[in-house]
Amino acid sequence: KQWYQRRVHGTTTFVFVKMMFSKPLSLFLCAPRTYCRQAAAVPVRGKKTNALIIGAPGSGKGTISNWIVRDFGLVHVSSGDLLRANLRDGTPLGLEAKKFMDKGDLVPDNVMVGLVASELKKLGDQPWLLDGFPRTQPQASALQAETPVNVVVNLDVPFETIIDRIKDRWIHPGSGRVYNLIFNPPKVAGKDDVTGEDLIQRDDDKPESVRNRLEVFKAS
Repeated sequence: KQWYQRRVHGTTTFVFVKMMFSKPLSLFLCAPRTYCRQAAAVPVRGKKTNALIIGAPGSGKGTISNWIVRDFGLVHVSSGDLLRANLRDGTPLGLEAKKFMDKGDLVPDNVMVGLVASELKKLGDQPWLLDGFPRTQPQASALQAETPVNVVVNLDVPFETIIDRIKDRWIHPGSGRVYNLIFNPPKVAGKDDVTGEDLIQRDDDKPESVRNRLEVFKAS
């Protein structure tokens, strides 16, 4: 967030979504040095909308992205889905990424930027919303040079709210069905509604793991 505010201030519209409840009450597009206005499916300052959604792990980027692309006609580009598709299809960029992943290494910035930027360029005049990338300032700088972003959606969710939301999440490992003890509890405690099998809590959904990921996110 700070990188985009410093580097593209005056050319990028910032969308701040303050999330204190289960979902935001409204979305506002807040252009630098202007008043906020209700979000609308119009180009940003006469340009095609190139949007990026950012936020801490568990802040709801996937859910909010679905709402935005549904309501405003943007193409949703998920870096995770894009990487998996390239690996599955054996594209040159996918094969390059696989070399690192097979060794347990992170995919280098230049490979990820090339993969994401090439997909965004294919969209031509279609407005898009990018989810899951960039994650670091060097990635943001490289992406901005290839496919400039002109809208940044920042999900501002208190860490304690994220921890409270995720710590009550349980899953059925066989199907991937997700339950939340507060918002969507199983009919029988600890059991899947369909099969009756045991639910589990993933290690990375436990409060201490969630807090650690949030601290890493804050530091980056």
